[in-house]
Amino acid sequence: MRIVQSSLLAVALSCGLGLGGVTAAPAHEPQINAAAPPQVSVEVDPKFAATAFKTYGKAELEAQAERLRRLVADDLQRLGVMAGGRVELVLTDLRPSRPTRQELMSRPGLSFRSAALGGASIEGRTVAFDGAVTPVSFAWYASDISDSSRQSVWGDAERTFERFSHRLSRGQLYALR
Repeated sequence: MRIVQSSLLAVALSCGLGLGGVTAAPAHEPQINAAAPPQVSVEVDPKFAATAFKTYGKAELEAQAERLRRLVADDLQRLGVMAGGRVELVLTDLRPSRPTRQELMSRPGLSFRSAALGGASIEGRTVAFDGAVTPVSFAWYASDISDSSRQSVWGDAERTFERFSHRLSRGQLYALR
């Protein structure tokens, strides 16, 4: 008998019939959503792109711009920073730690084992949900070739992106102004 009563209670609750004035909330009621994550855009500076597309290859630069965009968006969303705002970034310089495919094809004397001091320079601005605009700027380049020799093609640039994203998402770039 107890099993039958439990089953009837479960069916009544799942159907929203309720017992004793308790009813399940209708499915059509709006739910409160968290604030929208910030919109992040990254483009390559046209002055830099003119020569960089020929040197490194267009696909390589676009992949790095997307990598920066994704990293910044993920960090900001994970920490809940800049909700409802925008981050507009421009890659003004980008240097690989090793030769790219385009460089290897255009300069036969290069080897994948060749190493260079890589890094990147980023300019841009943040626009808060209330319209407040804050310019941001960050650059970092490797200073020791022995570190670059153990990196992937874009290892130093990725390190720059990580440092920039870390500082932006924690408000450290604003504090420097």
